[in-house]
Amino acid sequence: MIWVKVLSKQEVVPTDFVLQVKANGKKICIINHQQKLYATQNTCPHAGGNLSGGWCKNGHIVCPIHRYEYNLENGRGAEGQGDYINIYPVELRDDGLYVGFKESLWQRFFKLHLLLA
Repeated sequence: MIWVKVLSKQEVVPTDFVLQVKANGKKICIINHQQKLYATQNTCPHAGGNLSGGWCKNGHIVCPIHRYEYNLENGRGAEGQGDYINIYPVELRDDGLYVGFKESLWQRFFKLHLLLA
C-alpha cells in the first residue's frame, strides 16, 4: 500500500465537506460526512460527472448530474443502478489526511529494481 498525503491537518475541518484532490496521478473525492472521512474515485461511472461537485445523503455520495448515489462504506450504487465506485482507505495522522493506494505491478518492479541496483 502506498500512502499519499492529500490534506494538511489544518485543511481537515470538522464540518461536512466534499472536495476534489489529486493524489497518485488520480483525481480523488474526499468527503467528511458526519465527522467521518472517506476517499472515493471522483468520476461517476454512470455519466462521468464529478462526484466532488455532489453532496452526501444518508451515507451516500450523490452525483450532481443525474443524482446517482453511491454508498460511502462499500462503493455500491443504489438499488437498481448496477454499478459501483472505488473506495480508498484513509488515515488521519498528526500531519494530515492520507489516502492509501494499492501498489501497481510496475511500482513494485521498479522499487525492487532500485533496491537491487
